[in-house]
Amino acid sequence: MAVETEDAGNEEWTVNVYSRIIEQLESMIVRKGISQVNEPILNSLRAGTTLQTEAIRIRNEQLLIKKLEELEEICMFNKGKAFDPAKKLNVIKIKMAELEWYKKVAKANETGYYDCYKKQLSRWDRDVIKHKKFLTNYWKEVVAQNERKPQKQLVYLRSRWLYAGTTYRRMVEPLDIADYYRDDGSNYVTNGRSHHYIKLEQWLEEDEKQSRFQIDTKKQNMDVILTDDSCFWAHVEEARLWCKSLKTADVGMISERVCLRQKLMEFEVYVMEQIKKYAVSSEIFLKGSSFMQWWKEYEMLIEPHHNSPLTDFIRNCKFQQYASGCLVLN
Repeated sequence: MAVETEDAGNEEWTVNVYSRIIEQLESMIVRKGISQVNEPILNSLRAGTTLQTEAIRIRNEQLLIKKLEELEEICMFNKGKAFDPAKKLNVIKIKMAELEWYKKVAKANETGYYDCYKKQLSRWDRDVIKHKKFLTNYWKEVVAQNERKPQKQLVYLRSRWLYAGTTYRRMVEPLDIADYYRDDGSNYVTNGRSHHYIKLEQWLEEDEKQSRFQIDTKKQNMDVILTDDSCFWAHVEEARLWCKSLKTADVGMISERVCLRQKLMEFEVYVMEQIKKYAVSSEIFLKGSSFMQWWKEYEMLIEPHHNSPLTDFIRNCKFQQYASGCLVLN
């Protein structure tokens, strides 16, 4: 995919250079007969370019003509190289399998793959970065290709690639979020999210209007499911920033403190909704996860009498039953 991305960049550069040269020549062209050209004309392209170069008296006309012909050949060659997602599908599956293996290793270390990657704790992080880059380039091109298709074809392509694209988004976007917040970013959903993630999510939502994945099926696969909301960790990071702001906010800043507490309570509701739908991976409850770090920070800020479905869920360790898929939630 990296090679194809590079090819696309080379093609764009070639077309731009070729176009600029031709535009300049055409703007200054003086009509002259082919008979005035000193050497035999080999083809229509050579004839056209020779006449144009001679019209503006370019000394090294043969060099320029040759360059134009080379550019034309490159353009024609690249036009015939259509991106075919199916050809790389097996490679994509291998890359995804390696990320899944990384995820299992991180879980065994009680960290979770999001935090393992964010903190760069593993000697395999460099490989993960390479896999992530490859997969992202591939899916960006798939999305871009789909958006260029007529509506009828687009529906077909969505259906064909939807499952693989959704799995990719749920596996890889958290890694992008980790990179974003490691560099002290904020408001990822608004300021940092890539367009191709947005489109993949939109297409999934359109498909889900017609078919729903059953919660009972998810409960049976809690050990392997990915968190449905690929922006979940961005919400966690924002909640941690709110805790930090609330902790340092001056006592007299009443309106700001009220606003921060309201945001944190809304985050509580959001998380509990995901839990009830079995839409979050049990990995978020690992002791080394950012979510559990948020909980520790949040618990220190809330009043002792504060009670909510989420506080009850965590304080009573119900997440252990959740992880086994045997928790009944009202």
